[in-house]
Amino acid sequence: MIDETNDELIGTQLGGCQVLDLLGQGGMARVYRGRQEHLDRDVAIKVLPPYYVTDPTFIDRFQREARAMAKLQHPNIVVIYDAGRQAPWLYIVMELITGGNLRQRMTTSMSMAEATHIFRDIAEALTYAHERGIIHRDVKPVNVLLDTSRPQPYPRAVLSDFGIAKVLQSSSNLTRTGAGVGTPEYMSPEQCKGQPVDARTDIYALGVLLYEMLCGRPPFVAEEFTAVAHSHIYDPVPAPSLYNPRINPGVQAVILKALQKRPEQRFQTAREMAQALEDATKQNAPQLPSRPVVITCSQCSTPNPAGMNFCQRCGAHLRGGPPAPLPSMLSIELPPVTCLNCNAANPGVNRYCTHCGTRLTAIVCPTCGRANAQGARYCAACHNPLAPQR
Repeated sequence: MIDETNDELIGTQLGGCQVLDLLGQGGMARVYRGRQEHLDRDVAIKVLPPYYVTDPTFIDRFQREARAMAKLQHPNIVVIYDAGRQAPWLYIVMELITGGNLRQRMTTSMSMAEATHIFRDIAEALTYAHERGIIHRDVKPVNVLLDTSRPQPYPRAVLSDFGIAKVLQSSSNLTRTGAGVGTPEYMSPEQCKGQPVDARTDIYALGVLLYEMLCGRPPFVAEEFTAVAHSHIYDPVPAPSLYNPRINPGVQAVILKALQKRPEQRFQTAREMAQALEDATKQNAPQLPSRPVVITCSQCSTPNPAGMNFCQRCGAHLRGGPPAPLPSMLSIELPPVTCLNCNAANPGVNRYCTHCGTRLTAIVCPTCGRANAQGARYCAACHNPLAPQR
């Protein structure tokens, strides 16, 4: 829940608008609902932190980029109404989209048809911008807004924040905030290296977006920026079918081509990628959820949340890996175990974390299957040596 108690902007006038309430906030800006009384319409107002005003070069670039963004007129790009400076704030007044964003929508399973519809809308927005020499640089779920006002099966997807990443990159205040430009999970290898980018950087991010819509997670996830960046630059992309066996081979091939490390090996335009996805989906089976809600363990028949790699009860690999030895005494009472990777609480008998799949501290005897407490060297049941944890 957003705390508006000490927000000094609510109730004030900014850019000719009455600031009504706070809609959302992130590391780089806050977004408010506002009212333009003279035009009788509600708007969204994006406000940057005051310290950006201390950088004159940044202000000039911000205003230039805002003017460029205001020229973009496309049904899948958010409309910019106004932008400016009202000390100590820099602000952008734009179209208000009330249906939430793609990040919020992806908390539930999406059909292939819905994912394809959203993807096509965003691909059209990027094609339009790229043909005019404008690169987004920060395509990610929270920047995809969903307009539910139109009567149709799926909402209109609208891409926001064009140019924001570029102008923020020009600010000397980036080192002050400790933030980088872009979001690690969606950054292309060349972005991670700090190299020049072109439209194919947005193609990579579009591939990550499609991967996440269909798999429930992006291809690379880690706590630290450097770890995610290393994966984007060097690690092979995990096949989407590892997380969603229902993805057909043609759709998987589209995703993997978009996520090639070298830009010249990706799709060269967003429209080319959208056409390839449309061709691939024609091979699909009748409409099924794009990703399963649960995965049933083939070894012990326990249902597990989608996105897990290991069974929360017996530790068997849920994605077709080698089977785990089935413990013969699963009912043994052990104290709860806290995962050292994500701090999630797990029943003491679990071998792998329910939340992230990391091996837990309880040790299962390879001889008799008895679960033993952390630090045990010999099994409490059969007294055989326990294999060291890895």
